Amino acid sequence: METGERAGDTATVIIGQRVRPGSEGAYKAWQEEINVAASHYAGFLGAQITAPTAVQPDWVVIYRFDSVANVQAWINSGTRQDWLDRGQHYLEGPSTQQVITGGSRPTDQLVTVVVTHRVKPENIDGFLEWQDRMRAAERKFEGFRGTELFRPIEGVQDEWTALYRYDNAANLFTWLTSHTRQQLLAEGERFHEFSSRTVDNSFGSWFAFDEKGNETPPPSDVKTSVAVWVGLYPTIVLLALALSPLKMPLWLGLLIGNLLSSFTMTFVTMPYYVNPLLKNWLRPPADTPETSTNLRGIAIVAGAIMFWAVVFYLVTRQFWTLP
Repeated sequence: METGERAGDTATVIIGQRVRPGSEGAYKAWQEEINVAASHYAGFLGAQITAPTAVQPDWVVIYRFDSVANVQAWINSGTRQDWLDRGQHYLEGPSTQQVITGGSRPTDQLVTVVVTHRVKPENIDGFLEWQDRMRAAERKFEGFRGTELFRPIEGVQDEWTALYRYDNAANLFTWLTSHTRQQLLAEGERFHEFSSRTVDNSFGSWFAFDEKGNETPPPSDVKTSVAVWVGLYPTIVLLALALSPLKMPLWLGLLIGNLLSSFTMTFVTMPYYVNPLLKNWLRPPADTPETSTNLRGIAIVAGAIMFWAVVFYLVTRQFWTLP
């Protein structure tokens, strides 16, 4: 089954899944629902499900997106993780995953740790049981956003690959240094032939998460620019008012003001003011007409800017004489 395909795809992910005997029909229905969910994500071009053949024992799912960033946004999404959690009982062991692209480098919007393990054939059952306990422990830590385990691909990759994702570097560090994890590593002593790397872009985007903490594809460049403007104007003026009694020279005032505005925008203005205010414009629901969403968003932007302009006019010209 294939849905929504258009020409010109630049990023494809191929996922192989072994299905428990007797669960094939339920698995296919479940996977088709996942594909419908994927179609609501930015850049979706198509999804395909292929049943096992004489030479391929796995069910194969193929997703096509218009960019690596968009395919990664879907693969790492909270939506997909929820579906995976619901359908694990259809699957027999870990999946495989390959990404094929001619585009740019992947851009994860979470802090992701990639761990590869070399496991001897006689240790595979014990390794899988150990990974289950590791996954159960990770779920209890704040900021956990999902995990996946991929088995080796013959002739391509000899290692088992585990991915686990957290919402920021601080929460990831808490897990990595926790007593719980150290105990689990000690219990899995024979699986310690591994390597890991961390992919961290969690501080690189003010629009990486929705209001529920799930990572999402970023809005368009135009929406992003306007949203930053909505937050930047009150932030800069409020900081200028706060610093004005210090009477610093222009070069020093701008130096300190820019530093403070960067921190304020990242940790206060964007997450607690702009993103909640403009959430339905930045990430409109799939069933909402684009025209009405944009008109409502423009009205909110105009209202917010007008409100701050009036406030600052009164503060600086009526109540407190400033330029």
